[in-house]
Amino acid sequence: MPAALTIGDFSRATHLSIKTLRHYHRIRILEPADIDPATGYRRYMTEQIPTAQVIRRFRDLDMPLEEIHAVLDAPDLRARNELISAHLSRLEQGLARTQSAVASLRDLLADPAAAAPVDHRRVEATMAGAITDVVGVEDLLPWYQGALGELYATLAAQDIAPSGPAGGIYATDLFSDERGEATIFVPAVAEIRRLGRVTPLVVPAVELAVIVHAGSHDDVDLAYGALAAYVTDHALQVEGPIREYYLVGRHDTADESAWRTEIGWPIFSTGAAA
Repeated sequence: MPAALTIGDFSRATHLSIKTLRHYHRIRILEPADIDPATGYRRYMTEQIPTAQVIRRFRDLDMPLEEIHAVLDAPDLRARNELISAHLSRLEQGLARTQSAVASLRDLLADPAAAAPVDHRRVEATMAGAITDVVGVEDLLPWYQGALGELYATLAAQDIAPSGPAGGIYATDLFSDERGEATIFVPAVAEIRRLGRVTPLVVPAVELAVIVHAGSHDDVDLAYGALAAYVTDHALQVEGPIREYYLVGRHDTADESAWRTEIGWPIFSTGAAA
């Protein structure tokens, strides 16, 4: 009979606590090889040590327990590797976001960049195709990407050309309450027929104080802050949703450093230039 270890010895061998091993038993990720029916004592085989070591390393990489379960139960090596690769890709994306945030913070602490110039602009009423929904902040980016793709596809299907860059209109609730109404629109040279989520919309005229943010959306809050300070200092702010215009965006290039987002804050225009 293969050699067996008590739960205490198995804990020492694998550096997994007894509490953790009992939990893994309950959720059936790592079950003991034998349980004494009289005492309930758990015993593990020495060949289970490599499995425990693999689980421990997956947890060190923040893999959720349900994903570890799926990896261990994968029907073949290819399926197992696909699950592991998917998790590693998510880790790399998270690492890239962390590195970007660290670099941005270091730049702020070392040498705060001068704010981009703020201008005043009147936007005339514009015919467009639009998608509007109530969205949570955590879902805003994937919702935006899906809506924008659907809008451009609908315009192409109806043989209608865009007449300008895509834009967004965002209610104050989206910022203050983390959930609110958002509209993505694409200006068009002709009226768009309603199709799926896409509806025709006349984007209303508005007076805006505008600032252009260069680069990815990760630090777009810096441009928002500079714009808010300008509007407040000049006592120009009025009620109304924020506008964004995607002068160069994901639809144009995958190079985030080339993106240009114009942010517009509704103002009462005095005719004075910024």
